Amino acid sequence: MSILPENVGKAWDERKGPAILTTVDKNAVPNTIYVTCVSTFGEDAIVIADNYFDKTRNNILAGSKGSILFITSEGKAFQFKGVVEYHQEGEIFDDMKKWNPEKHPGHAAAVLRIEEVYSGAEKLM
Repeated sequence: MSILPENVGKAWDERKGPAILTTVDKNAVPNTIYVTCVSTFGEDAIVIADNYFDKTRNNILAGSKGSILFITSEGKAFQFKGVVEYHQEGEIFDDMKKWNPEKHPGHAAAVLRIEEVYSGAEKLM
């Protein structure tokens, strides 16, 4: 995975509202949720706190790829696509516990490893 283009990293930092996470089940049925407890980890990963996942958790554990869609304060949309991991311990999990609000359980850290980036139909990486 190469480093995100500078404008994409800036767009992530300036996102507005919740992001949208999509996974699919073993029958290719999509499941889409809003996510607010999110952060970056390194240069190729978006971490999502599993506070109340059910279908999403099952999809990830079954090997689903995923996508995250977000919009900037200027109204420009970006989408990350990649493999999703699930961490219930270790460095990424420990980091998530630092920024996830205490009022949420933080059962695990889902990690989208960014493989592709789009803005609209334009593939940026």
